[in-house]
Amino acid sequence: MVEPVRPGAAASLPDTAEVVIVGAGPVGLLLAAELTRRGVDPLLLERRSSVGGGTRAIGVHAPVLAALEPSGITDRLLATATRVSRGEARSRAGLLGTVRFDRLDRRFPFVATLAQADTEAAIGGPGVHRGTGVQRVEPEGGRMRVRTTGGDVRARIVVVAGGAAGRELAYRKGAVRVRAYADRYLMTDVAVDTAKHPVAIVHLDRPGVLESFPLPGGRRRFVAWDPVPDDHDPAHQRERLQAALVAHGLDAAAAQVTAATGFRVRRAVAPRLRRDRLFVIGDAAHEVSPIGGQGMNLGLLDAVTLAPLLTQWLRQGEPPTDALDHWERRRVASARTSATIATLNTALGRPLAPTADAARQRLLRILLAPPTGRLLAHAYAMGFDRDA
Repeated sequence: MVEPVRPGAAASLPDTAEVVIVGAGPVGLLLAAELTRRGVDPLLLERRSSVGGGTRAIGVHAPVLAALEPSGITDRLLATATRVSRGEARSRAGLLGTVRFDRLDRRFPFVATLAQADTEAAIGGPGVHRGTGVQRVEPEGGRMRVRTTGGDVRARIVVVAGGAAGRELAYRKGAVRVRAYADRYLMTDVAVDTAKHPVAIVHLDRPGVLESFPLPGGRRRFVAWDPVPDDHDPAHQRERLQAALVAHGLDAAAAQVTAATGFRVRRAVAPRLRRDRLFVIGDAAHEVSPIGGQGMNLGLLDAVTLAPLLTQWLRQGEPPTDALDHWERRRVASARTSATIATLNTALGRPLAPTADAARQRLLRILLAPPTGRLLAHAYAMGFDRDA
């Protein structure tokens, strides 16, 4: 379990470190845990004084589960996670098709769903210096100087894993093209799932997408396209999400909704993840729409594949340049693939006129049938990631 350092404990910061990791979300925690497992002592900095609450990241995909198995993290994740073996696409007219993860040739033929806080607890790792904001990162005489609210730290290597907010530490303004989608979504978790075999369900009808994912403890997450994206009044958001659920015959779920959160989505894929001793991973490097659920998984694969290369560098004293270049190309290509899939998913879930909606349903029936249905399951399970 990660033990937080007392907020404002700037005096406890060391003057030097082998590796400084900026950001203690799942990606930063995993990199710290993997480095620690290999005998490296990382310094993990987090500006938040406490562990974050709400989250959109709930699914851990097969490639990540396989990559984390040697460390024992996978066993800890699966001890509490719900295993989702298939997903269904539905409309008011009925079932359009099924995505079968359980028919893929994978060691873990399912998506493991659990709250992000539980994912972070399963990852564990070294202590986190909380309440420590990083203001600037700059090279200094063969090392890196990290300027923080608690003082300066000099490190051999710095990894920015602090989400989109950390992007400015590594890139010049405008260096990473960010595309903001016009779409906005409403989300809530409610205790309504009594299914013996958990199934993810995507409703695609004229008013826009309504997604539903099983979670541990008989809970289910609902995400709906928001028809009034500029109205952020909490009561109105709750009412719109309830209306979307009722429109799909989910009255029992609608009655359980006490609050809804709204969020927009963006797309950003940095062309480079490394500049000498400075690395960028996770959402700081690539932001994709959560419609498809691959963003956190991309970052986790960034971390688990980078850790052995950083360890090699620190132990041998020289950077494994060819291996690092190869790592960077794989991770950038994987992010572009996931971003493309997420963009297509986002477009597919928008409201349509009757004729276009009927065409969408016909197309989905074709795509979800064999043999293309297996290919879609492969794509949604991150089978096209270069490190899968």
